[in-house]
Amino acid sequence: MTTPSRKPTKAELAAAVTKTVPDLLAPDLRVLFCGINPGLYTSAVGHHFARPGNRFWPALHGAGFTPRLFSPWDEHELLPLGYGITNMVERTTAAAAELTAAEYVEGGQRLRRVVAQYRPRVVAFMGIGAYRTAFGRPKATLGLQPDALGDTALWTLPSPSGLNANHQLGDLIALLRELRLWVEASF
Repeated sequence: MTTPSRKPTKAELAAAVTKTVPDLLAPDLRVLFCGINPGLYTSAVGHHFARPGNRFWPALHGAGFTPRLFSPWDEHELLPLGYGITNMVERTTAAAAELTAAEYVEGGQRLRRVVAQYRPRVVAFMGIGAYRTAFGRPKATLGLQPDALGDTALWTLPSPSGLNANHQLGDLIALLRELRLWVEASF
């Protein structure tokens, strides 16, 4: 697992609010993981799900998506495995609670364009609330959704943020494993 040489400074974290994190995309991905939006730490270092305590990388490995525990600095190793990463909202915030419903809806429109261009088989939303707001599905539950974006299936999961106390690492691993097994059986 690759790790950064140092943590960002307070000044770098403060300046990160003006940055975005580039999407990790390729045509015909098996799964496109869609985060809510980049946090300050993630934008400061320029890698997805980078804040210490975020459970995305351990959950991804625990569910069998990666052959070893990746770090955010290994994110490009996902592409050869058929996986990519984007965010619902590109704007960096200290907390997702700072986002407006309009930003989620706009992010959903952007995601539709990304899906039309890159044609992933599944978009896995790493934050069910973002999906509910962006796509006007307030009663959506975790898992496979009845809607699709063209031929792209939609799957919702809890946010892997360490701030999400509703789902522990074991829960995330089990839910991601369910997604992986469904993808393997379906495609």
